Amino acid sequence: MNTLTQDTAAISNASSNASQNTLALVGRLLLAALFILAGFNKATSMEGTVGYIASVGLPLPEVVYFGTVALEVIGGLMLAVGFKARSAAAALGVFTVLTAVIFHNDFSQQIEMTLFLKNLAIAGGMFAVAAFGPGGYSIDRK
Repeated sequence: MNTLTQDTAAISNASSNASQNTLALVGRLLLAALFILAGFNKATSMEGTVGYIASVGLPLPEVVYFGTVALEVIGGLMLAVGFKARSAAAALGVFTVLTAVIFHNDFSQQIEMTLFLKNLAIAGGMFAVAAFGPGGYSIDRK
């Protein structure tokens, strides 16, 4: 391989990495925004959220509420900046699957089926971040 070919390959690879890192950042930010906003929204409506949690029969709905708010806000922020992003994404992915199964399981209603599938799609994005890392534009950089 001559020098010109090597230089061209290096430039192409750098451009590809920059594109991949940019897409990874945008993907993380979009996924994180959902959780950060949902967590802050729950934090401002404790009574309604605790009531909803209790309505499906989960024990200790207040504890579940505080854990959910903490996971969504802290996990979302960790994902956004790329700090321990794989762990945060895995936790948010498992949480999202559990949320789908527990809260969106009435498939006789089209909206519930849509919400169930939306949660599975979000979890898929989280598991992709957990598997492949946050990209180069992150604190973790892996």
